[in-house]
Order: sequence, then C-alpha cells, then structure tokens
Amino acid sequence: MAARLSILDIVDDTTVDGPGFRTAIYAAGCPNACPGCHNPQSWNMANGRMMPVDDLLSRVMADDFADVTFSGGDPMFQPEGFAELAEAIKARTSKTIWCYTGFTYEALLGDERTVRLLRSVDVLVDGRYVESLRDETLLFRGSANQRVIDVPASLEAGRVVLLDLDF
Repeated sequence: MAARLSILDIVDDTTVDGPGFRTAIYAAGCPNACPGCHNPQSWNMANGRMMPVDDLLSRVMADDFADVTFSGGDPMFQPEGFAELAEAIKARTSKTIWCYTGFTYEALLGDERTVRLLRSVDVLVDGRYVESLRDETLLFRGSANQRVIDVPASLEAGRVVLLDLDF
C-alpha cells in the first residue's frame, strides 16, 4: 500500500524553489521551528492534509516540463513517504528533485530512512534558517549558513560537494 504524506500545499510552475519551473510540494510538520521562518503554519503536521503518494505522483506527472521541489515544513520529518514519492518520480521521469531541510546533510547520513530519500534527491538545501544570517541576495536559500548540495556527487565523494550555482 502506498504511503500517505501530510501535505500543506502544492504549487505548480513556481520559479523560487530551484531553477526553472517546478512543482513544489510543501510538507506539513517541522521540528525545527526556526525563528523568522517564512512558513510557520507548516510546523504543525495537523495543518496538512493526508495525501496518498500515488496522488502526489499523478500531480507531478501531469506537468511534462516542471521539475520537482520538496519543501515545507520539512520533508525529512516524513522520510519514508517522500522517499517512496522520489523513487517513483525517478523511475518514470528525468525530472530533477530539489529538497529543502532544516537538518544538515551530515546529520541525515546517520539515519537510513533519510539516506534512502537522499539517494533520489539531486540537490539538497540544508540547514536551519537563521534569521541573523538572512541574505536576500543568495540564490534558492534564506540564510548564509544554508548550503546548496549536489547530492549524487556528495554521496559518491563521501563528503559535501556544493552545487555550482553559476547557471
């Protein structure tokens, strides 16, 4: 049986959560509760609606051109369901998947559930939002401590490899 995820919102054809047009899936639930968070309504898992992975996959597949972003909340708070969704997307398409999380890449490597999700993610934007480090000039992130990580290259190298944002 397909997993169900608590989803706050889905935004089609957004251009702010990664390069190009993207289908952004906003997870409900975030244990980090960062001060100054732009999406505090996403902290409570109960604010989302439970959606089967198959329904989310259908929504992603309905847009031939948009890539995919998992944001929130924090998708790593529901790693099994997001891993199932990411694996299904990768099995059917060549879409890139970006994922935003308040956890660090290194912390995620300590949990097999989050590693499973990482294996299907192309780019991870990691780290808690830190209001005192807010920088509106940064591409695709809100504070200077957050990193934009090339996940396949990082998994292969055994260390963090940052994505070249000169595209």
